[in-house]
Amino acid sequence: MWSSRLAFILAATGSAVGLGNIWRFPYLASDNGGGAFVLVYLACIAVLGLPILLSEILIGRHGRQSPVNSLASTAEESGASRVWGGAGLNGILAGVLILSFYSVVGGWTLRYAWLYLAQLFGADPISDPAASFNGMLASAGTLTFWHLLFMLLTVGVVALGVEKGLERSVKFLMPALFVLLLVLVGYGATTGHLGEAAAFLFKPDWSKVSASVVASAMGQAFFTLSLAMGSIITYGAYLPNGISIPRVGVTVAAADTTVALLAGLAIFPIVIAFGIDPAGGGPGLIFNSLPLAFNEMPFGTVYGLLFFVLLAFAAWTSSISLLEPGTAWLVEQGIMSRRAASFSLAGLCWMLGLLSVFGFNHLADVRPFGQDIMTFIGLISNDLMLPFGGLLIALFTGWVVKESILREQLAGLPQWLFTLWRWIMRIVAPLLVLMVLVNALA
Repeated sequence: MWSSRLAFILAATGSAVGLGNIWRFPYLASDNGGGAFVLVYLACIAVLGLPILLSEILIGRHGRQSPVNSLASTAEESGASRVWGGAGLNGILAGVLILSFYSVVGGWTLRYAWLYLAQLFGADPISDPAASFNGMLASAGTLTFWHLLFMLLTVGVVALGVEKGLERSVKFLMPALFVLLLVLVGYGATTGHLGEAAAFLFKPDWSKVSASVVASAMGQAFFTLSLAMGSIITYGAYLPNGISIPRVGVTVAAADTTVALLAGLAIFPIVIAFGIDPAGGGPGLIFNSLPLAFNEMPFGTVYGLLFFVLLAFAAWTSSISLLEPGTAWLVEQGIMSRRAASFSLAGLCWMLGLLSVFGFNHLADVRPFGQDIMTFIGLISNDLMLPFGGLLIALFTGWVVKESILREQLAGLPQWLFTLWRWIMRIVAPLLVLMVLVNALA
């Protein structure tokens, strides 16, 4: 069990806060109407993300098992088939695929943190960021080493268990992440462009909001909360009774959104001050453009080090939550200890990750459906398996789970809110998740 409500909030927020919060959300907001996108995104969090988040927490706490067995036992208790456990298995498999390439990207953040640490001790700065980044991708040995190191950091936490591993790590990592983020926002303010950055991100431009932008906001709201990958159900299984699920759910959603907004206020003052085009977004902005600014900034080496440590922390907390559901399920099978289960699953993820590693060099000519291997695995897991799993979770909670179970787990929720939440899970959430899935397929 988590020792407290705060421990669960830190863990669940750590699961939700990942690399997408730091580089994807600010870019999406700036490119899709600024404040208009933010308002649409917040509405999507309220009507899609948060209701499903509450569903996953209550399934986990009621079942007190891995996602597969929590869903199966809850279904059986509600008079339905145990085949519903397949939704949990879908999440575990998606998590394995995601972790396989997420660990590779996590390795990138560790390597760049190391490069900036070395600069503090006299190493040459990154004079040509694009060449440095492409050189890293071309070196299978370099990618493999940092991929291995990141995976070892992840499994080292999971193998220790809930209290000694998960809880102890998030109690350090999440406060450290917030402190680093605030320091970077403070530095961004010294450029004199914080107001412009705020306007760039938050000033509504409704002319840019279209159906595709709304679908994008729904997708971001869904994925940013780590939904349908088994993480929240597993973490919910460790949540003590007596703690309000709606309260912790709202806190997690608010903290996750706050990190995304603060990341924009940390990055875009630098982007504006040094005339960097933010249109590249993602890795192009983080690894190719920002290092140029770091070279010119006062204390830029220190800023660069803190920035990539922040990215590494965000990736680490998310990767822990990706490995935990499968580990919990393997332990429940009674055939191996937690340590053996976590290392076995981590080894599988690491080996699968080699496909992404080699996709940038030795297997660069292998392009399924015109995509590099990492992108293709991401499309299968993020864009197809997760929305499908979310659809199953919504239907399961809305139509299958007995009302007495729902009321027991959501005790204290006013009747009108309970009724609203249940009909969202029955009608609204399935339709919205279907829109996300159709948009991904399109």
